[in-house]
This record gives sequence, structure tokens and C-alpha cells, in this order.
Amino acid sequence: MNSKIGRRGFLQKSGVAAVGLSVLPKAAFGSQPARAANRAPGDKLRIVGVGVGGRGFAVLKNLESQEIVGLCDVDHRYAKSCFDYFPKAKKYWDWRKMFDEMGDQFDAVMVATADHTHAIIAATAITMGKHVYVEKPLTHTVYESRLLTKLAEKHQVATQMGNQGASEEGVSLVKEWIQNGEIGEVTRVEAFTDRPIWPQGLNTPTQGQWVPDYLNWDLFVGPAKMRPFNEIYTPWNFRGWWDYGTGALGDMACHILHPVFKGLNLGYPTKVQGSSTLLLNDSAPVAQKVQLTFPKRAKAGKVNMPEVDVHWYDGGLQPLKPDNWPAGKDMNVQGGGVLFYGTKDILHVGCYGREPWLLSGRKPNAPKTERRVSLSHEMDWVRACKETPANRVQPTSAFHEAGPFNEMVVMGVLAVRLQSLNKELHWDGVNMRFTNINDDETIRTVVADGFEIKDGHPTFAKTWTDPVKAKDFAAELINHTYRNGWKLPEMPK
Repeated sequence: MNSKIGRRGFLQKSGVAAVGLSVLPKAAFGSQPARAANRAPGDKLRIVGVGVGGRGFAVLKNLESQEIVGLCDVDHRYAKSCFDYFPKAKKYWDWRKMFDEMGDQFDAVMVATADHTHAIIAATAITMGKHVYVEKPLTHTVYESRLLTKLAEKHQVATQMGNQGASEEGVSLVKEWIQNGEIGEVTRVEAFTDRPIWPQGLNTPTQGQWVPDYLNWDLFVGPAKMRPFNEIYTPWNFRGWWDYGTGALGDMACHILHPVFKGLNLGYPTKVQGSSTLLLNDSAPVAQKVQLTFPKRAKAGKVNMPEVDVHWYDGGLQPLKPDNWPAGKDMNVQGGGVLFYGTKDILHVGCYGREPWLLSGRKPNAPKTERRVSLSHEMDWVRACKETPANRVQPTSAFHEAGPFNEMVVMGVLAVRLQSLNKELHWDGVNMRFTNINDDETIRTVVADGFEIKDGHPTFAKTWTDPVKAKDFAAELINHTYRNGWKLPEMPK
């Protein structure tokens, strides 16, 4: 930590004196829809990366057969390895400046920033006609997911969410087995992850710190509310803070629940509820449980699709094992697992859709109806980028599917954050609103857990927010109010 930065540098990098000065790239204000650049299959795709210090670097290395022309990160120490690996790429702090200066020099954007800035970067790129690859979770909110879904459809660009298991065979097998009737009708699913492996359930820091010279704090905060810098927030740890991440559920459900969403042809849930360990205003809980109920769907293949309850556990919690679970066998496969309870059998699958098997021991022999991806998840997106919209074979997690799926994921976050209403919440997916939150209901949340031992005796001095209208609180979680100077493109009609 550099403690020698001066007052001027602190103000510039913390954003305390610069709120409201951020603007979208000029290209985002074009009156006509942008057109995606077509690249011949033999041409290299020109790619820029935003958020390249951690997961983004790994994604770009999987794309290095293409031309990496621009790199942007708010933390130049964290991004140094990536900067050094691609020495010819132009380097930036601010993605908006990169888009302005290089708008005609790239075809596609890879986004791997903190969750809360995924949507604004990807949406802006799409309106410029750029293909986009966005790490999971796709967005921070339901509204943002809906926006990316509609923008991708309008501008006909190639898109992909970074849930890499979508391009592996396991997800395809799960869908084929279920829809061939191998386990019968499914009315209950239980899924879990062993995450978080980063800090959660923390009190908000009461003291700020000097912003180090390698970090632009204002740009990290982006559309979220400004708060004093503290090293607990970034890098990596952003996942556990509500303003920047979506907790263990948002981080891992995009991997673990994808076979569920795809195999059961899910859409919008109709009912949700959640519970957790101590729920704090700023930090995600240590452990959570969520139930999402999905209505009856049309028959798929040989099997009916009745109403189904999807249960989620994290923070070390797991569902109870079925009666015929093999003694001593771990349900956790590479970070989590899923149990599909059918009327004929039970299907278990691990994280990323890996290692599916039936508890009966029977080996299914279902027809192969799903496309197998011979390339990597990232390179399958590159393939799609080089195809025309009319002839494009969509990648396995393009936004027409990833958008609605991510809405399911962040609905789980809403259920947890609204748990103090003490009831099952009814969801109108088409209109993105809860239908049974009354005008007179309020919510308050713990700001800090003041537990202490004094003279050998425990004291429980929790600090709470003031009560707020539950309808307003829910609406803000569904569609965030962005900080002054940051604005999403309009929702297509």
C-alpha cells in the first residue's frame, strides 16, 4: 500500500471531488443502430479487454490466437501481468476513453470487471456494434440482464457469457437425458456450492484508506454510490460486497444452475423466498438458502415439464443426501453439485455440468440432440463473431439464453435481501416486479454487528438502517439508480 500519495492524487483517484464528471463514449450516442463489423473466418478478430487483472487475463489467453489490441483496467498493479503478456496492446484506465479512441480499431470486447460494471460496458459496446463476451454473472440486476438480452437481439452481435461449462458435454447430456424421459418428470431440484472462498458477512469498514497510485477508485466504483476506499473491497473481494458483487450465489450459480435452466426449459420464476445467516446492508451473508418456483412448461421431448421448485444452498451448506446416495461419496464435484429428483430416478451432476450420473446406476442411451462444441468456450464465441447474423450458429451461452438465465440467478439475490418481509414473494417476470409487496411494508437491515464480550458477558449491539419502504427498496434492487454521470443505453422497445 502506497501511503505517500498526496491530497490532489487522493481526490483525483478516490472520486470524492469528481462525482458526476463521467460520460459515455461519444459512439454510444449515435442516432442509428451501429452495425457489427464482419470478419472473414480466416481474419483475426480484433479484441479489447476491460477488467484484465484476474479472470479477464485467463480469458484473453484463451483468445490469444486473435489480435488483442487494447487493454483496460482500473488497477494497473493487478493488471501488470496481462499488460506485459500483450505488450503491443494499448493500455487504458478508463474503458470509455478506450472506446472513444479505438472505436474503429476493434471488433469485439471482453468484459471481466467487477459484477456491477458488466452491464454498462457491455451495453455500450453492443450499441457500437461490437461483439461482446462477458464473464459471469452476466449482470448485477434483473433489469440489466433484460437490457443486454434485448440489445443483443436488436444489434445482432455475437454474445457469450463466461460460464464455461455451457460448452462442455455434461450440460448437453443433462438436457438430453431429462428430455428423453430418463428420470421422469422433475418437480424438485437441489443445488449447492462450497463458496464463498472470499470474505463475506463483514461489517463495513468505518475508516477509509489512502488510494494507492496504481488504482483509480472512482473508475472502480463506477455507477455505484461513492464510498471511501478500503483495500477489503478490491481486487477479488468485490464478490462479497453488495454494491460490487452478488455473493456466492451470483458468482457460482451461473455455473451450477445452468444445466437446470437448460435441461428443464426454465423461464421466469413465479415465487421466490430466501434465508441466510446474518444479513448485512453492505456485505453478503456467510451462507444462504433460496427457493425459486417455476410454473408448468410445455412438454419437452418425451417428458412433461410440471411446476418445479429449485433449491439453492451455499456457504458450506448442502442439501440432505437421498436415501440411495452411496455412503462415503462426496456430492461436491469441483465446487458444487445438483440433484434432479425425477419420478423415475435421481440425476446428480457437478459444477460446470460435469460428471452426470443416475443414482440407480443405469447408463442412459439418449439421442444426441445438442450441438457439441469442439472449440473452447471462448473460441466458439470467436467463431460466431465471424459469421453473419443470418448464418450465425449461436454460442452455448449467448445472451438470448444467458440473459433470462442470469435473471434467475439474481432473483436469488433479491430473495435473500428481501427475506425480512417474512413471506414468499410473487414475481411478475414480464414486468420485472413483485406483486405482493404492500405499500405499507418497510424493511430495515443490519449495518453492523456489534457483538462484544465485556467483562465475560456477551453484548448484542446491532446497528440498523432506518426503515425504508419495501416497494422502493425492491425496485432499487431490480433496477439500480446509477451514480450521476453514469447511464445505461435505453431499453429497446
